[in-house]
Amino acid sequence: MKDLITAVREGRHRDVPALLAPLDRAERRLALAELKTIRKEVREREWRERTRVHKAALVAGAGCHTGAAGCATWIGARELREWERSPYPWVLEVLADRDPAWLADLARRLAARSVESEAEYRLVLELVRMADCPLPASDGIVRGWVQRVSNARWQQRPHPPLTDVLRAEPHLDVLAPHLLDMPALPGPVAWVGDPGPGGHWPSALTALAAEGLLDRALLLDRCTTRLLRGGKPADLRFCLQLLRGLEPTAQEEAERVADWIAMAADGPSPVAGHAQEVLARLDGLDRLSVAQLADVSSPVLFRTEKKLVRSQLALLGKVLRRNPSAAGQLLPVVGEAFGHPDIGVQERALKLTARHLPSTPSAVHQELADMASQLGPVHRSAALVVFGDLLDAKPADDAYEEILPQAPVPRRLAPAPQNTAELVEDVVALVRSGSWEVTHFERALDGLIRCAHTGRTALADALRPALAGQWWAGSGEQDETDRRFARNHDGLQLVAASLLGRVSARAVADGRAGRTRTDACFHAAVNGVMYARLWEAAAAIRTGKLPFLLATPTWHTGSLDPVELVGRLRRYQELGLEPEPCDFAQALLRVRRGGGHEAAGQAAGLGTVEGDRLAAWIRADEPLAPVLRNHVEAEVPVARGWFQRSAAGARRILLATEERPFIQREFPRAFHWLGRPHAPGQQGCYHWGHSAPHWMAALPEDSETLAAWLLPSVTTCVEDERGGAWPLPALVETEGPAAGAIHLALGYGLGARYPEDRLSAVDALLILAARGRLDAALLGRELTVLIDRGLVKPGRLASSAATAAATGAYRTVLSVLVPVLPALLSHERAPRGLSDLLAVAAECAERGGPQKAGPIAGLSAAAARGGSTQLVRQAARLEAAWGQAAA
Repeated sequence: MKDLITAVREGRHRDVPALLAPLDRAERRLALAELKTIRKEVREREWRERTRVHKAALVAGAGCHTGAAGCATWIGARELREWERSPYPWVLEVLADRDPAWLADLARRLAARSVESEAEYRLVLELVRMADCPLPASDGIVRGWVQRVSNARWQQRPHPPLTDVLRAEPHLDVLAPHLLDMPALPGPVAWVGDPGPGGHWPSALTALAAEGLLDRALLLDRCTTRLLRGGKPADLRFCLQLLRGLEPTAQEEAERVADWIAMAADGPSPVAGHAQEVLARLDGLDRLSVAQLADVSSPVLFRTEKKLVRSQLALLGKVLRRNPSAAGQLLPVVGEAFGHPDIGVQERALKLTARHLPSTPSAVHQELADMASQLGPVHRSAALVVFGDLLDAKPADDAYEEILPQAPVPRRLAPAPQNTAELVEDVVALVRSGSWEVTHFERALDGLIRCAHTGRTALADALRPALAGQWWAGSGEQDETDRRFARNHDGLQLVAASLLGRVSARAVADGRAGRTRTDACFHAAVNGVMYARLWEAAAAIRTGKLPFLLATPTWHTGSLDPVELVGRLRRYQELGLEPEPCDFAQALLRVRRGGGHEAAGQAAGLGTVEGDRLAAWIRADEPLAPVLRNHVEAEVPVARGWFQRSAAGARRILLATEERPFIQREFPRAFHWLGRPHAPGQQGCYHWGHSAPHWMAALPEDSETLAAWLLPSVTTCVEDERGGAWPLPALVETEGPAAGAIHLALGYGLGARYPEDRLSAVDALLILAARGRLDAALLGRELTVLIDRGLVKPGRLASSAATAAATGAYRTVLSVLVPVLPALLSHERAPRGLSDLLAVAAECAERGGPQKAGPIAGLSAAAARGGSTQLVRQAARLEAAWGQAAA
């Protein structure tokens, strides 16, 4: 046994089978205990040595286990998979004398675990051969099999057809059907390539099913089940291609009518479209009953895809022409389309109803007339012709009420934890999550300073075991720890490590002396402010002299109550303490200035330099950096790297800020960037798509300045970047005026490429309206300029507007769109998406009720163009609704 353990420690896995063979069960049990110890010992070694030892330990441990469950756990351990060349042949050698039933049990257990490579698949395959048992099909086994098939094909020159490679697979009939049961298909299978059987999995499986090598009926059943279950678009596309290739007969399709109905009702668009085709085909063969058609039509007519809805109405029309007696059963279903948001669908449903209404019982007439009340005003007169007295001549004139979200109210931060145990729990949670969320982060940072002041030793004793697993808590070199903290800063870990003596005094002094580069972007500059505060706190916590921090916010937005700040300064004065420079500077940037004259008097009464600065700051009530009202048009630079990409189009519209020299005179160096003049395009930035709540909390009282500095990253949301619009909801919750910068940023967000960014912008729009700070005319002008420059597409704006209108804010949305429409209508060739924009505006006008308004320039001309295009129809619809509103 000693020789075996020595061989394992030296990583000689080839010698293990011979050394293991003479050992009995008791010796193997003892050796297994030693092997477990070796696994723990080598975790910290260099990876090459660790890999050699792990190979030998894998082989030895497999031979020492007497139970299949333990052996499977040992072989499947993740840490024992760190190699390029697999030691599995030696594993099979040490297991060669085991009972076939034991080997079969091991194969089943390994197959049920994560099989991540072709080598692991071959191991299970060989165990199955040795045990003479069926191959257990599992997701991992199928992934390994697919990898083996792909490798076998691509390693040959020329590449053989996929059908030839699959035809040679001995377990094809077991593994191929399991593909359709997997939550996600392996990449090579889902990949869309040449549709021929040469390298296309659906075509190859279809060909093999035709040869009888695969059970065609089984594939058909599993394809149908998988389409019903749903999944990724690529997986569903594979199933649809395979299903079409299997060419189900009319009888096979008729046996699955319930499945097609469910797919058409709830499936993704491609699946629903295929199911709709099948149902139409079955109807043509008289294999679809009227009741089944009614069952599927009702949910399909509620879908948002206009193509599916129109196809269903066409199918219903065909059935009604062929069988007028079905009108009593089908027309109530058609009437459900009266509530569809598309007026074209409403018109089709109304015409279909008018054509077949005489064939229905009188009781159905009233039911349809009630449904017709959902029709918009543009179809009101036509509906009166169809239903006559059954339809009220005038709809109920209920008073319109704009629905806006409740204006957000600032939430006060809870007091910093005074109990050491509670504070340690909060700090550990923030350290492990890496969160910078304002309320929790600021409370914990203030709590560390407070507890260090009252009980520094007790706090250190409580934090040391709680943070023992952190990278800096070990016995690493001090210089490397200092360098890493100087590079990454690491949030609360820096302050805690300073308390525990894991950051040197020299590193803390260097960190406090750090400065932000003049060519940094806004994000780096505000990060520099935060890092300066952290190094300052790291220095203060070593002495425990500060009772609390001055800059801890009062509200969740980051704002600070001026009276509260005066009280903190007074307490510092009583204790004879000088405020830390960065802490006091951040407090000034956070303090509420509007209406704080009483607090200014109290601050001046302190008789200290800081009190006088606070009083002057509140009384001045000036923005940190005034935004230049004229637009700065920045040329798009030639791309020299991913971090220099800019907004689409020839030019993008940004804003500049003025210089504030007193910032550089009176504030610490970390804040000097904020006082310099800034024109867009001067700095490179790599923070696009990043989100950090402390960026907003650093300047909560200067929303316009914030918007101007964040604008370069916000503009990326109209390109290929996701997440550019994330600051907008928080930005409109900050204090200060909402003028050109905020409305310009909001305009970019409403035209964002991705739905999640547009949703952020819609949230910001509604919050701004709820707070009474929305300037609809200004936003409309900004949107007009952005659309004119090609930076915002009308179709994306229409999507945002429709989302906002769906919440009930019809008049708000309409007030934003009306200034945009004249410029778009003046184009000789209508911009793409204009009809969608007109449709949203028309719906808002219809639902928003009467309002004082002048004519929309160009609308009448667009409505009078003639034809039946959506542009003309929606323009006429808006003109009719707008005329009623103006009247």
